[in-house]
Amino acid sequence: MFGGFFDKLKKGLTKTKDNFTEKITDMLSGAMSIDDDLYEELEEILITADIGVDTTLYIIEKLKEKIREKKIKDPSLVNDCLKEVIVDILGEEGATIKPNKTPEVILVIGVNGVGKTTSIGKISAKLKNDGYKVLMAAADTFRAAAIDQLEVWSNRASVDIIKHQEGSDPAAVVFDAVQAAKARKTDVLICDTAGRLHNKKNLMDELGKINRVIDREFSEVERETLLVLDATTGQNAVEQAKQFMEVCPIDGIILTKLDGTAKGGIVISIKHSLNIPVKLVGVGEGIDDLQEFDPKEFVEALF
Repeated sequence: MFGGFFDKLKKGLTKTKDNFTEKITDMLSGAMSIDDDLYEELEEILITADIGVDTTLYIIEKLKEKIREKKIKDPSLVNDCLKEVIVDILGEEGATIKPNKTPEVILVIGVNGVGKTTSIGKISAKLKNDGYKVLMAAADTFRAAAIDQLEVWSNRASVDIIKHQEGSDPAAVVFDAVQAAKARKTDVLICDTAGRLHNKKNLMDELGKINRVIDREFSEVERETLLVLDATTGQNAVEQAKQFMEVCPIDGIILTKLDGTAKGGIVISIKHSLNIPVKLVGVGEGIDDLQEFDPKEFVEALF
């Protein structure tokens, strides 16, 4: 897995590196000793890299512990300790989008504009290339272009789609999609859902209805709910995730547009604040640029 994706990740994290690791390296190379001033400067760099205040304070605390344990006096060795702390937060386990068992239903949620439809297209293409039989359900029936957009992706990924008219009942779309998935012996059914957070009650009702349809019609199925977040929004993405978590349980995060931001530190913040694994990261526009997240590679690329 090193190689192609690692290079893309490295390139995708260029802006974050400039805003994060480069600044830390410059600061440490000029430091004479490890003191409160050094920790304060480090804290400032981490917060501006959008790691968030709580996560930053936690990192500094753990860093101090490691430095004490190892009796480090040389500022140039702080970087390696910081790397260890970040790996500890993210864990070493790489994520996978492959189902534990089939059939599986993946519900994809997220506000409009984060790259939800595009992510569904890319996941479908990825699973299809891995030999799974995939079906899409266009259950975001309220946003005018959502159904058409998903259809474009279904053609690109050569995956079938179940859709109704714009404005129709999302649960009815999922009902038809479930029947089709069973009849066609589909491995993975991926459902696009509405992206309205400003009215949480509507969203809650809608997701509740969709889940009840799946419970009733496809009770034996594995189920996963993935939340799509836009990395360029930084700490706002964490707030969004917290709001979605009040509406439904979330099994994993898809983080898009990581290549377009200096706020790549958000990955660390998501894991620490929410304890939800980042499953996929977007590092480009191409159909194969949404990749399974590997924490070790991420930290290597970052440093």
